[in-house]
Parts: sequence; C-alpha cells; structure tokens
Amino acid sequence: MWVSYHKSRYQRLIKNMRVVIQRVKHASVTINGNIKSKIDSGLLILLGIENADTQEDIEWLCNKINKLRIFGDEQGLMNLSIQDVGGAFLVISQFTLHASTKKGNRPSYIKAAKPDFAIPMYEQFVEYLKLISGLEVGTGEFGAYMKVELLNDGPVTIIMDSKNKE
Repeated sequence: MWVSYHKSRYQRLIKNMRVVIQRVKHASVTINGNIKSKIDSGLLILLGIENADTQEDIEWLCNKINKLRIFGDEQGLMNLSIQDVGGAFLVISQFTLHASTKKGNRPSYIKAAKPDFAIPMYEQFVEYLKLISGLEVGTGEFGAYMKVELLNDGPVTIIMDSKNKE
C-alpha cells in the first residue's frame, strides 16, 4: 500500500513535454484572417510544455520526430522519414495538451507552463528542429487565437511525450 501510494504520488510529479504529430498533405495556421504559415506535405506538430521541461526534452523529441519513419515508400509501407521525403514542419504551441479532466467537466490547465517559461521553450524547440532537420519549419504565434487547417494523410496521428519516451 505504501509503495503504490508513493509511486502514484511520484508519477503525478513527473512533468513532460507532449506532442501530437499529424502527417499532413498540407496544413496552415491563420491568425486574425491572415495566413501566418503554411506547408505542403509534412508534419503538423502540436506542442505542449510544462514547467519542468528542459533542453533535453526538446532534443529528444526533435531528434525522434526528425527520424520517425511514417511516410509511405513505393510499396505504401511507412518506411520513410520526413528527411527522406523532403517535407516541412508546422509547429503550433498548444497548452491544452496538458488539460486535466480528472475533476468536474471543465478542464484544468494548471500543468501547462506559463508564457514566461513556455515561450522561450517553444522558440528553442522550433530553432533546434530547424537546426537538426535543415527543413522548413513554420510556426503559429504563442498565445494567439489561431485557426489551424490540415488535411491529415492516412490518417496518421502519433502522440509522444518526453518522459515516457513512447
């Protein structure tokens, strides 16, 4: 009993950077009626940041995403990475990835990092992804009301977090 109580308490303390990755035929983000970024074939990445996230989380996720083999080869098998197909990235900050729905019907976002921490982490994520991939990386605007349009290809949607490494 003691071990399970402390284990579950410890697991609640673990923080993680989360991403939802969608393979897209095209995607765009519009702010105040103006298209800020758009990509053709590539990956739309929704990024959620918590206060305990580090550069190590950024590097692990970006390296993993850059090498993920989720694009179809000549036989239609998912054997190719974004590098192999020369795609592009669109990275959108999304604090709602850390929503807690445990109590009541209104989600709590207390786990999501505040802007003073999250904005630099978001910018570092984008810059590191550009650095290691050499590919186009479009962005949204942190804290803005955005309209994101996409045509999911497959559909292929993958959820990853930096602590569970899955």
